[in-house]
Amino acid sequence: MEVVGTVRCQRIGCNAMFTEDDNPEDSCTYHESPIFHDGMKEWSCCKKRSHDFSLFLEIPGCKVGKHTIEKPVPPKPAAAPKPSPVAVPATNASSKDACPRCRQGFFCSEHGPQVKVMNPNPPSATPLTSAEINKGGREGLPAPGKKIVDINQPQICKNQGCGKTFKEKDNHDTACSYHPGPAVFHDRMRGWKCCDIHVKEFDEFMAIEPCTKGWHNADPVS
Repeated sequence: MEVVGTVRCQRIGCNAMFTEDDNPEDSCTYHESPIFHDGMKEWSCCKKRSHDFSLFLEIPGCKVGKHTIEKPVPPKPAAAPKPSPVAVPATNASSKDACPRCRQGFFCSEHGPQVKVMNPNPPSATPLTSAEINKGGREGLPAPGKKIVDINQPQICKNQGCGKTFKEKDNHDTACSYHPGPAVFHDRMRGWKCCDIHVKEFDEFMAIEPCTKGWHNADPVS
Protein backbone atom coordinates (compact mmCIF):
# COMPACT_ATOMS: atom_id res chain seq x y z
CA MET A 1 0.00 0.00 0.00
CA GLU A 2 1.38 3.40 -1.00
CA VAL A 3 1.98 5.85 1.86
CA VAL A 4 0.78 9.41 1.24
CA GLY A 5 1.88 12.25 3.57
CA THR A 6 2.85 11.78 7.22
CA VAL A 7 1.41 8.67 8.85
CA ARG A 8 1.95 6.74 12.08
CA CYS A 9 3.93 3.50 12.22
CA GLN A 10 1.77 0.60 13.38
CA ARG A 11 4.51 -1.76 14.60
CA ILE A 12 4.21 -2.77 18.26
CA GLY A 13 6.70 -0.78 20.32
CA CYS A 14 7.22 2.02 17.75
CA ASN A 15 4.14 4.18 16.99
CA ALA A 16 6.30 6.95 15.40
CA MET A 17 5.24 9.35 12.60
CA PHE A 18 6.96 8.91 9.22
CA THR A 19 6.73 9.52 5.47
CA GLU A 20 7.65 7.18 2.64
CA ASP A 21 10.48 9.52 1.60
CA ASP A 22 11.95 9.50 5.12
CA ASN A 23 11.82 5.79 6.05
CA PRO A 24 15.32 4.22 6.09
CA GLU A 25 15.94 0.57 6.97
CA ASP A 26 16.89 1.30 10.61
CA SER A 27 14.25 3.95 11.40
CA CYS A 28 11.88 1.66 13.37
CA THR A 29 12.50 -0.17 16.67
CA TYR A 30 9.79 -2.73 17.41
CA HIS A 31 8.79 -6.21 18.66
CA GLU A 32 7.63 -9.22 16.69
CA SER A 33 4.72 -11.42 17.75
CA PRO A 34 3.75 -11.86 21.44
CA ILE A 35 3.29 -15.22 23.18
CA PHE A 36 0.67 -15.70 25.92
CA HIS A 37 0.79 -18.74 28.22
CA ASP A 38 -0.52 -19.37 31.77
CA GLY A 39 -0.90 -15.63 32.48
CA MET A 40 2.63 -14.81 31.26
CA LYS A 41 3.19 -12.42 28.33
CA GLU A 42 6.42 -12.90 26.35
CA TRP A 43 7.92 -11.36 23.19
CA SER A 44 9.00 -14.14 20.83
CA CYS A 45 11.88 -11.99 19.53
CA CYS A 46 13.76 -11.18 22.77
CA LYS A 47 12.11 -13.50 25.35
CA LYS A 48 11.36 -10.53 27.67
CA ARG A 49 8.36 -11.32 29.92
CA SER A 50 5.85 -9.71 32.26
CA HIS A 51 2.66 -10.78 34.02
CA ASP A 52 1.17 -7.29 33.64
CA PHE A 53 -0.04 -6.41 30.13
CA SER A 54 0.68 -2.66 30.38
CA LEU A 55 4.26 -3.32 31.56
CA PHE A 56 4.61 -5.90 28.80
CA LEU A 57 3.81 -3.26 26.14
CA GLU A 58 6.37 -0.85 27.68
CA ILE A 59 9.32 -3.23 27.20
CA PRO A 60 11.63 -1.48 24.64
CA GLY A 61 11.66 -2.98 21.14
CA CYS A 62 14.54 -5.25 20.13
CA LYS A 63 14.08 -5.42 16.32
CA VAL A 64 15.14 -2.75 13.80
CA GLY A 65 13.64 -2.14 10.37
CA LYS A 66 11.45 0.21 8.32
CA HIS A 67 8.22 1.83 9.50
CA THR A 68 4.99 0.35 8.20
CA ILE A 69 1.28 1.20 8.15
CA GLU A 70 0.23 -2.45 8.41
CA LYS A 71 -1.49 -2.59 11.78
CA PRO A 72 -1.11 -5.67 14.04
CA VAL A 73 -3.99 -6.70 16.30
CA PRO A 74 -2.61 -7.32 19.83
CA PRO A 75 -4.91 -8.96 22.44
CA LYS A 76 -6.62 -6.50 24.74
CA PRO A 77 -5.91 -6.83 28.48
CA ALA A 78 -8.75 -7.24 30.96
CA ALA A 79 -9.41 -4.25 33.22
CA ALA A 80 -7.75 -4.70 36.62
CA PRO A 81 -8.87 -3.08 39.90
CA LYS A 82 -6.55 -0.48 41.40
CA PRO A 83 -4.70 -1.76 44.46
CA SER A 84 -5.58 -0.22 47.81
CA PRO A 85 -2.80 1.96 49.29
CA VAL A 86 -0.98 0.26 52.15
CA ALA A 87 0.61 2.29 54.93
CA VAL A 88 4.27 1.36 55.39
CA PRO A 89 5.83 2.06 58.80
CA ALA A 90 8.83 4.39 58.60
CA THR A 91 10.69 2.74 61.51
CA ASN A 92 14.16 1.35 60.65
CA ALA A 93 13.06 0.65 57.04
CA SER A 94 16.44 1.47 55.55
CA SER A 95 18.28 -0.89 57.93
CA LYS A 96 15.83 -3.68 57.10
CA ASP A 97 16.47 -3.18 53.38
CA ALA A 98 20.22 -3.57 53.97
CA CYS A 99 19.90 -6.65 56.19
CA PRO A 100 20.39 -9.92 54.23
CA ARG A 101 18.15 -11.84 56.67
CA CYS A 102 15.24 -9.39 56.38
CA ARG A 103 15.58 -9.14 52.57
CA GLN A 104 15.07 -12.91 52.25
CA GLY A 105 12.24 -13.13 54.81
CA PHE A 106 14.15 -14.82 57.66
CA PHE A 107 13.64 -14.01 61.36
CA CYS A 108 15.90 -11.17 62.53
CA SER A 109 16.21 -10.21 66.20
CA GLU A 110 17.64 -6.77 65.33
CA HIS A 111 14.77 -5.58 63.09
CA GLY A 112 11.76 -7.47 64.42
CA PRO A 113 10.09 -10.70 63.31
CA GLN A 114 9.94 -11.64 59.64
CA VAL A 115 8.52 -14.77 58.05
CA LYS A 116 9.77 -17.67 60.18
CA VAL A 117 11.19 -20.71 58.40
CA MET A 118 9.41 -23.79 59.68
CA ASN A 119 10.38 -27.46 59.54
CA PRO A 120 8.58 -28.76 56.41
CA ASN A 121 7.86 -32.12 58.11
CA PRO A 122 6.75 -31.50 61.75
CA PRO A 123 6.39 -34.86 63.57
CA SER A 124 2.93 -34.26 65.05
CA ALA A 125 1.34 -32.22 62.23
CA THR A 126 -2.04 -33.39 60.92
CA PRO A 127 -2.34 -32.93 57.13
CA LEU A 128 -5.26 -30.84 55.91
CA THR A 129 -7.33 -31.59 52.84
CA SER A 130 -7.25 -29.15 49.92
CA ALA A 131 -10.90 -28.25 50.64
CA GLU A 132 -10.05 -27.30 54.24
CA ILE A 133 -7.06 -25.23 53.12
CA ASN A 134 -9.11 -23.34 50.54
CA LYS A 135 -11.94 -22.77 53.02
CA GLY A 136 -9.64 -21.50 55.77
CA GLY A 137 -7.68 -19.24 53.45
CA ARG A 138 -10.56 -17.64 51.56
CA GLU A 139 -13.38 -17.28 54.13
CA GLY A 140 -14.16 -13.65 54.85
CA LEU A 141 -11.31 -12.29 52.72
CA PRO A 142 -11.84 -9.98 49.72
CA ALA A 143 -10.24 -10.83 46.38
CA PRO A 144 -6.67 -9.47 46.30
CA GLY A 145 -6.05 -6.43 44.07
CA LYS A 146 -3.65 -6.74 41.13
CA LYS A 147 -0.23 -5.26 41.85
CA ILE A 148 0.95 -2.72 39.25
CA VAL A 149 4.71 -2.11 39.15
CA ASP A 150 6.72 0.28 36.96
CA ILE A 151 9.28 -1.69 34.89
CA ASN A 152 11.93 0.84 35.98
CA GLN A 153 11.04 0.70 39.69
CA PRO A 154 13.73 -0.98 41.87
CA GLN A 155 12.38 -3.99 43.76
CA ILE A 156 13.94 -6.43 46.23
CA CYS A 157 13.93 -10.09 45.18
CA LYS A 158 12.42 -12.25 47.94
CA ASN A 159 13.67 -15.55 46.54
CA GLN A 160 15.59 -17.43 49.25
CA GLY A 161 19.33 -16.95 48.85
CA CYS A 162 19.00 -13.87 46.59
CA GLY A 163 17.74 -10.63 48.20
CA LYS A 164 19.15 -8.48 45.36
CA THR A 165 17.60 -5.28 43.99
CA PHE A 166 16.29 -5.56 40.41
CA LYS A 167 14.10 -3.82 37.83
CA GLU A 168 11.34 -5.67 35.95
CA LYS A 169 12.70 -4.49 32.58
CA ASP A 170 16.00 -6.30 33.28
CA ASN A 171 14.39 -9.47 34.66
CA HIS A 172 14.85 -12.74 32.74
CA ASP A 173 14.92 -16.51 33.27
CA THR A 174 18.53 -16.61 34.56
CA ALA A 175 18.70 -13.24 36.38
CA CYS A 176 18.25 -14.71 39.87
CA SER A 177 20.42 -17.22 41.77
CA TYR A 178 18.39 -18.72 44.62
CA HIS A 179 17.42 -21.78 46.67
CA PRO A 180 14.02 -23.29 45.79
CA GLY A 181 14.20 -24.84 49.27
CA PRO A 182 12.77 -25.61 51.60
CA ALA A 183 15.16 -24.47 54.34
CA VAL A 184 15.64 -27.19 56.98
CA PHE A 185 16.49 -26.55 60.65
CA HIS A 186 17.04 -29.75 62.67
CA ASP A 187 19.23 -30.69 65.69
CA ARG A 188 21.12 -27.36 65.58
CA MET A 189 21.91 -27.88 61.88
CA ARG A 190 20.77 -25.43 59.20
CA GLY A 191 20.62 -26.21 55.49
CA TRP A 192 18.76 -26.44 52.20
CA LYS A 193 16.89 -29.53 51.09
CA CYS A 194 17.27 -28.52 47.42
CA CYS A 195 21.08 -28.87 47.38
CA ASP A 196 21.49 -31.07 50.54
CA ILE A 197 24.01 -28.76 52.27
CA HIS A 198 23.86 -28.35 56.08
CA VAL A 199 25.98 -26.22 58.44
CA LYS A 200 25.91 -25.31 62.15
CA GLU A 201 26.05 -21.49 62.15
CA PHE A 202 23.34 -19.23 60.69
CA ASP A 203 25.91 -16.98 58.97
CA GLU A 204 27.38 -20.06 57.27
CA PHE A 205 23.85 -21.05 56.25
CA MET A 206 23.24 -17.60 54.71
CA ALA A 207 26.54 -17.89 52.79
CA ILE A 208 25.66 -21.20 51.07
CA GLU A 209 25.84 -20.59 47.30
CA PRO A 210 22.41 -20.72 45.55
CA CYS A 211 21.85 -23.83 43.46
CA THR A 212 19.13 -22.68 41.01
CA LYS A 213 18.72 -19.99 38.32
CA GLY A 214 15.42 -18.28 37.53
CA TRP A 215 13.41 -15.03 37.53
CA HIS A 216 13.69 -12.43 40.30
CA ASN A 217 10.46 -12.28 42.30
CA ALA A 218 9.47 -9.49 44.70
CA ASP A 219 6.32 -11.36 45.79
CA PRO A 220 7.11 -15.09 46.03
CA VAL A 221 4.27 -17.55 46.45
CA SER A 222 4.17 -18.83 50.03
